[in-house]
Amino acid sequence: MSGARAQANQSLYLARIQLQAWASTQEQGQVAINVLQLAFAPAVRMHLLDAFGAYALHILNVSELPEPLPHHTDELPSVASGKAVPAEIREFQQLERSGWLWRLQQPLSRTAQQRRVSTNLAAPAIDAPDLAALSDWAAALEQLMGRMNDSLDEC
Repeated sequence: MSGARAQANQSLYLARIQLQAWASTQEQGQVAINVLQLAFAPAVRMHLLDAFGAYALHILNVSELPEPLPHHTDELPSVASGKAVPAEIREFQQLERSGWLWRLQQPLSRTAQQRRVSTNLAAPAIDAPDLAALSDWAAALEQLMGRMNDSLDEC
């Protein structure tokens, strides 16, 4: 397994841990849902974007991972002259235009994160994804990576 693929798997695993902790804390009902969203959404989102970027680098056979990892296909290294862009990268590009990946890549609103409400330490993160959305995106990324692994391993 390449270093990039291992990093992608680790980042996805860390996102899953965060999602489980979020769901567990939310079930306890002791912390407001909007506060949990502020606490967990940025970290889960970052882990998922790191998983995406590392996996895209794996597809391109990049051996040395950059810091920070790319979070968009526009940030990936160029494909060598005369070589075709891999179908997997083209699929990512399509998802960036109109799919769950586009929604994941949208920046979080900093003003929403900094507002306060008198009864809570934090206000709703209007532009932050919620637990359900991030869980769906994690599942979609995991499924996509699994499918792509199968086709890449056949080559």
